[in-house]
Amino acid sequence: MTTETLLADRSMGAVPVGWDADMAVTALYSAHFRSLVRLAVLLVRDTATAEEVVQDAFVAIHGAWRRLRDPDKALAYLRQSVVNRSRSVLRHRAVVEKYAPKGLPDAPSAENGAIGELERSAVIEALRALPTRQREALVLRYYGDLSEAEIAHAMGISKGAVKSHTARGMAALRSVLEKMS
Repeated sequence: MTTETLLADRSMGAVPVGWDADMAVTALYSAHFRSLVRLAVLLVRDTATAEEVVQDAFVAIHGAWRRLRDPDKALAYLRQSVVNRSRSVLRHRAVVEKYAPKGLPDAPSAENGAIGELERSAVIEALRALPTRQREALVLRYYGDLSEAEIAHAMGISKGAVKSHTARGMAALRSVLEKMS
């Protein structure tokens, strides 16, 4: 009689009322585990997690078997449990991704730092070779990020003189740096 009931239960999803939790969950498990895993895979997009979700749903129904009002609806309870647990997994993933530590930015290599230092020292050396007014105009313009009017005021010269010193300084600087490389 038990074998006949198990076979009938596979097609219908119903569980005889007189069964205890072990027998009922075993019958439900053998009949519906794969379909519930497929459902969970579609929701959580991961087979291993889907299997865990379904296993947890079966454990929960086993523990709640005596509280079920209608054991014929056990399969519906399992499906709802799988959907709810899948939602929980997705919420957990979203929180983990939201608060995951961000990766450190790519640090420049030691070689890059050494080349940068050589380039900076070459520029500083070339700046030192410039006449004072040209050097002042370039430093105030490109290091101090001042406007032509601000440079003119700081150096006590006209804006035209600032333009002239800056242009001559850049040409001389370019010439010196080209000779170095």
